[in-house]
Amino acid sequence: MKLFMVHVGFYDQSIGEGLYETHLNYFIAAKDMKAAKNQTKALTEFQERSMHIDGIKEISNVQGYEIILKKTSELDQGKVISYDEAKEL
Repeated sequence: MKLFMVHVGFYDQSIGEGLYETHLNYFIAAKDMKAAKNQTKALTEFQERSMHIDGIKEISNVQGYEIILKKTSELDQGKVISYDEAKEL
């Protein structure tokens, strides 16, 4: 499995009357770019907001460190640290 960052865009009527495009990034684990694209398009939020994909980037290393994906249980969703918590570290 590889890690992909999928950059998506959509127009939200509740923000600026839908005139401005809003963007999000999804991190997707997939075997290849085509699978990442299909997985992204299958996301409920993607479909509900009529999103489109602006770009997909494979992330294989960061600052000299190789990214290795390791399968975990479905219950282990990882740890998310908010900005406020990070200031205390």
